[in-house]
Amino acid sequence: MSYQPASADVRAMNISWGPSKDESLILKPISFHLTAGRVLGIVGPNGAGKSTLLRLLYRFNLPATGNVEVDGQDIWNLSPRATARMIAAVLQEQPSDFALTVRDVVSLGRLPHRLGLSVHGEDDGVIVDQVLARMHLTALQDRDFGTLSGGERQRCMVARALAQQPRVLVLDEPTNHLDIRHQLEILRLISDLDLTIIVTLHDLNMAMQVCDDVLVLKDGNSMGFGPPARVLTEQLVSETFEVTTRLEQLSLSQTDHFSYQLNH
Repeated sequence: MSYQPASADVRAMNISWGPSKDESLILKPISFHLTAGRVLGIVGPNGAGKSTLLRLLYRFNLPATGNVEVDGQDIWNLSPRATARMIAAVLQEQPSDFALTVRDVVSLGRLPHRLGLSVHGEDDGVIVDQVLARMHLTALQDRDFGTLSGGERQRCMVARALAQQPRVLVLDEPTNHLDIRHQLEILRLISDLDLTIIVTLHDLNMAMQVCDDVLVLKDGNSMGFGPPARVLTEQLVSETFEVTTRLEQLSLSQTDHFSYQLNH
């Protein structure tokens, strides 16, 4: 029994969102097609609409216009339980007052797969064990969640999402507030998982390293979508973030790297 099912195709068609019908849209109509197994990085300045877009993609908010399809199925035509079997989300806000162990928290990811009022499915324990091992949490499984470090908590919440056996994994700023070591751990995880992944990132250089496609947002508008090398040009980055941008190649790694300077 494996905890990781096949990845899925994600299509957003003309989706937008606003707080009410009488108010202007915070997120303007956006469309993109992410093929199965690819990593999409959503980037943009604060207030661009990144988290708002994510809430539409994991079925938290109903779009004002358009729809989101996973493998051709409109997620709003599915039950919440069925959607949770397809899409898992790891958000920035992590509760610290769980009176639960690491294993208890990860086991919560199995809830969408339980039938009726059943306590456990026959495969739950095996899948939880596999996910704990995958996230290097086996030794911590009996620790209280509230005693964990920031990096350990992040790994635990990702493990809970993986225990859902999703086909699409949504991550909202997964490296935020983490030190360099834990940032690298999360980046390695993103690279290694055979899932369709949608992740918001502040760091464009990080996005260039780990993402197959990027979607650039500014003021709720899409500024570009596609492979980072094509979309993240000096001009587009400068216009989006209102800085002077220079794209350089690092001599040792032979990778492109952005440097920034405030506009005068």
